[in-house]
Amino acid sequence: MSTTAVPDVTLNDDTTLPAIGFGTYKLNGAEGVAGMASAIRNGYRLLDSAFNYENEGALGVAIRQAGVPRAELRVTSKLPGRHHHHDEAIATIEESLYRAQLDYYDLYLIHWPNPGRGLYVEAWSALIEARKRGLVRSIGVCNFLPAHLERIIGETGVTPAINQVELHPYFPQAEQRAFDRAHGIVTESWSPLGRANRLLQEPVIEAIAARLGRTIGQVILRWHVQLGAVPLPKAASSARQIENLSIFDFELPPEDMSAITALARPDGRNFDQDPARYEEF
Repeated sequence: MSTTAVPDVTLNDDTTLPAIGFGTYKLNGAEGVAGMASAIRNGYRLLDSAFNYENEGALGVAIRQAGVPRAELRVTSKLPGRHHHHDEAIATIEESLYRAQLDYYDLYLIHWPNPGRGLYVEAWSALIEARKRGLVRSIGVCNFLPAHLERIIGETGVTPAINQVELHPYFPQAEQRAFDRAHGIVTESWSPLGRANRLLQEPVIEAIAARLGRTIGQVILRWHVQLGAVPLPKAASSARQIENLSIFDFELPPEDMSAITALARPDGRNFDQDPARYEEF
């Protein structure tokens, strides 16, 4: 287990989340259960799943196997684009709960705005209802640009607690993070380590890691935390899980933060998934 305590982040609905979470994308079946249960035993308390990951059932089994009280965990899932209509969205959230055999989700997010369909306000209204019904504790979105956020806030009067976006040193999302912060929305980072691109061989970060006696992954994850974002790294091995969690006993000086942020590229997205036009169902 990680030897350093993970601080909490307070959301705009007065609930809390750990300052780092565990991504579960592509952790499926028995092997996925083992990886997720290991993460919980190693100290992760925020677990990030999605209806489209097809592993909510495996996550539920991992939670039951790990031996940590349910109340100590913060469990997330996400609404897929094909179910943005209000009644379908409610049924999908119920199905998510049935799959995981949970009584509630701590956090439920709209996975993508899919602006071409134009149903994300309807989907957001369904999440608001799901929260009122006690199916979920907190609600938020993923991959929402400022225009999408302004629309749902303006039309419903309810501000998301979370906006989960692609965020890493090649794509630091300064404008999006500033917008989220100004509206009291916590930014979560998916693909925080760049998802197997060249980031983990980046000489600038290698030099910082060597000087601090840390791994490259730890330096990048610490950069996220100091930006005020909540990173969601994925790791199957127990050793890497512990390594990724052990980032709260050191701090990056301002010059290192600036040097890492300066690695930004004009469009550093890994897979050209621009929410203004990219859609996922």
